[in-house]
Amino acid sequence: MRHVDFSPLYRSTVGFDRLFTMLDSLAQPDQGQTYPPYNIERTGENTYRITMAVAGFDETEISIEAQAHALTVKGEKSEDAADSSEFLYRGIAKRTFERRFQLADHVEVTAASLKNGLLHIDLLRSIPEAMKPRKIAIAAEAVNAPKAIEAQVTN
Repeated sequence: MRHVDFSPLYRSTVGFDRLFTMLDSLAQPDQGQTYPPYNIERTGENTYRITMAVAGFDETEISIEAQAHALTVKGEKSEDAADSSEFLYRGIAKRTFERRFQLADHVEVTAASLKNGLLHIDLLRSIPEAMKPRKIAIAAEAVNAPKAIEAQVTN
């Protein structure tokens, strides 16, 4: 895979460094990060939901952190010292994870809930009024209005 160097563009652009960083990170392989599985769904015109399958984790073992344009979900399974049973087969993962999501401008986390092994994170895109498109009315001139011509009299 070819690597594209965006450094010459940094000299002539202002404020697009995040865009170039995102493009650069897309070229990097994901290193096979498939755990935990997740869904991203659109639940309304400006609402979204991320659902992650985190079976075996409870609320105290999962942390959600929202920063500017990034959402990080971490899970750290605590070791049970009292659990001295011998497993013949262990199919439920107890490994730690960290999943990062890039958020668009004006997207914020509104709620998170854990139910039946599924972590639901609700997102809302709230565009400020100043950035929303607005309709500008066009004033029409009266067609039959008489026009007056002013003259200046000189002697």
